[in-house]
Order: sequence, then C-alpha cells, then structure tokens
Amino acid sequence: MTDTFKAIVLTREGEEKESPQQAEIKSLTEDDLMPGDVLVDVEYSTLNYKDGLAVVGNPPFIARSWPMIPGIDFAGTVSRSEHADFQTGDRVVLNGYGVGEGHFGGFAQKARVKGDWLVPTPDAITSKQAMGIGTAGYTAMLCVLELERLGLTPDRGPVLVTGAAGGVGSVGIALLAKLGYHVIASTGRRSEEAYLKDLGAKEIIDRDQLSEKGRPLGKQLWAGALDTVGGMTLANVLAATKYDGVVTACGLAGGASLPATVMPFIIRDVTLSGIDSVMASRDKRLTAWKRLATDLDLTKLDSMTTTISLEDVFEAAASILQGKVRGRTVVDVNA
Repeated sequence: MTDTFKAIVLTREGEEKESPQQAEIKSLTEDDLMPGDVLVDVEYSTLNYKDGLAVVGNPPFIARSWPMIPGIDFAGTVSRSEHADFQTGDRVVLNGYGVGEGHFGGFAQKARVKGDWLVPTPDAITSKQAMGIGTAGYTAMLCVLELERLGLTPDRGPVLVTGAAGGVGSVGIALLAKLGYHVIASTGRRSEEAYLKDLGAKEIIDRDQLSEKGRPLGKQLWAGALDTVGGMTLANVLAATKYDGVVTACGLAGGASLPATVMPFIIRDVTLSGIDSVMASRDKRLTAWKRLATDLDLTKLDSMTTTISLEDVFEAAASILQGKVRGRTVVDVNA
C-alpha cells in the first residue's frame, strides 16, 4: 500500500474569471507531487500574506495553475536526494521560487522540489524557528543587509519600520534593535504598542501619519526605513527621510502605486532600493540565513510566533488579509 500524506489542495472548476476556487485538506501520495530532485519531509511551513491570498482565493488568483498546494516556504528534512549538494537527513529551508504558486508548496507533509531552491538550515536554528522566521523574516534580513550595503549605521539616526506588527515588520524591528539602531515603528494597531516595544522599538507612530497625502518634502525624521506597505505610505516615508538616507521597499499592502515626486532623490540624495525575496540569488540567501542565525534574538522570535495546524490555516488565512494577525504564524503540518 502506498503511503499517503496530508496537504491543503486548491482546485478550480472552469477557466473563466468568475470560476471560484476551492481549498480543502486531501490525502495524496508521492506520485501526486510535481517533479524535482529532492524529496523533503516537511515539518513546518508558515502563513504569509501571500499565502492568505492564495488560500482565500479571491481573483486575481495567487495560484497560477490547479490543482495547487499553497505555502510559499517550508522547513524539513531531506528524505531522498538526487542533488549533489543534499543528502538524506539534511535539514533544509525553502523560500520563494514560485513554490505555492506554480509549484506545489509547503502546506503539505511532503514536498518534491529542485535542490537548487533549497538552502541548509543553520545549526543554531530549529526547523520550527526557521519557519518562525519564514519568508517574512528572511525578507526582513534582506532589507537589513541592503540598508547596511548602502551605508546605514546606527549612528546615522533612527530607522523607521512600517507595517510594524506584521511578519516582516516584527522581525525587522527585532533585527535592527539587536544591531543597535533606534527603531521607530509605524502601526495602525495601537494595542500592539507593548508588543512592539518588547521587540525593541523605541518609538511608536500611528500609520495615519503616513497614509494621507503629504508634502513632497517634509521634516527630516529618519536616516533609513524598512517599508512593507508601499503606496502613499512609502511616498511619505521618502519625503521624511534625512539627507543621504536609504529606504528599502519590500511590500505593497497599502497599494502598488508610488505617488511621490523626485524631490527626495535629487534634493536630499535619498536612495530607494527594492527588495525581492522570491528570486534572490543563492549567495544572498546563504548570507541572509547565516546572519539570521547570529543577529536575531531567538527568544524574541519565539515571543512573536504562534503555531497552528493545517486545519487552522483556512481561518488564519482570512485573518491575515484582514490585518488581524500579529507577528509570525507557523504551520505545523504534522499536528
């Protein structure tokens, strides 16, 4: 008898725009998996904003084909490998590469993927902690690395983090605080002030200060910023960035537009750098995970992490889209 495993499977009948998507837990076998040269026994995945979009399934769909197993990241142990870099028993983590969108993802107890998409899980980090970090935390680390590359240091002044109570924002605050930066956290959830200060934020500002149309150039308030929101918020972040400051942009929860002017760039020498975690190079990935193992306070990571089962994903997916999820949500696929 062929062994079966559990997975959340997205299906859709019809190809018309109005054709609805269904999401349910099904039993699959290895024969159902997509091609790849490494088979992984998945231990944990995580719920990111994109996963929420994929599971809820409102057009435009995150899934690019059906059936699809969502989950844009996972951590687990190699059970079979035809890839030179990985052996049976290796602990691995995967972020991005279209997994959970065009290739079966992490909301399953098994995954078969290309070995080139995997990186070793650092010894100092458990598989559960790796997914506590997840794509959100890995993206936050990429942002911090870019801020450093562009010359930002703690003595230059405060750093703003927008969408502070979300996954990227929470890990970003913890990382920047441990590295010695004075962190300003922007959030629409004032009830999370104690949580954000526990992570290391020194100041809390209301997101309304940044979400309405402002002046092309405002008072210089921060030397750098990690923006997860986009839209008018990013425009206002740029307008209040100090001379020779740097801003990284990695999200669009507030919109994909950028209603800004060139003034911050040509008058204050501000640099805006985009961050993509999906197709980042292997070197960047290895550097990010190496730094996460040393620069992230794992006790703070544990304090911002909630663990759920596959069965809980459906409700949690709706909650994350409504802005009701704080910090990081780990999915224990074997619970």
